[in-house]
Amino acid sequence: MLVVVSDTHAREEPKLRGRTAEAVRAADLVVHAGDFYREPVLDAFESAARTLRGVYGNNDDAAIRDRLPEVRTVEYAGVRFAVTHRHRSGDTGLVMLGRGRDADAVICGHSHRPRFDDAGGLPILNPGSHAQPRGNRPAHAELEPGARGGEGTDPVASSGLAGRLVTPDGEVFEEFRIDP
Repeated sequence: MLVVVSDTHAREEPKLRGRTAEAVRAADLVVHAGDFYREPVLDAFESAARTLRGVYGNNDDAAIRDRLPEVRTVEYAGVRFAVTHRHRSGDTGLVMLGRGRDADAVICGHSHRPRFDDAGGLPILNPGSHAQPRGNRPAHAELEPGARGGEGTDPVASSGLAGRLVTPDGEVFEEFRIDP
């Protein structure tokens, strides 16, 4: 499973609780789309996750900026993601960034608003913030290879990732697919 989080904004610990904590610990890969805030939070995520790939956000301290890139490309289960915290040109800039990196989708943060949008030519996933939702629903994203179908699902037709936006309380409030 791939777990995507963003906008932790903490000083000492990652503020993981409930389903978000379980998902981060169980994931094959965790992507953090920036704004850890202080270096001990990055360290804590690295300890909690098997594999962490992050980018720095606009509120991250110099120590985090020294350790993480502003933009990176991550692949999981045959799907290629361009990962950044934000883009000054909004969704158009995010799509251009993704296309420039030959990505199948873009992961971003910054707004604290969880959303999946595939209307702009390249899917954009923002997991929101699990720790500081700022008036939005607290959330993270979980993505798993293949279809979410049951018995008799065609394995050839089940490439790509089945995703969901999930609250720390375990409520799934949106499901989506990303195909390579």
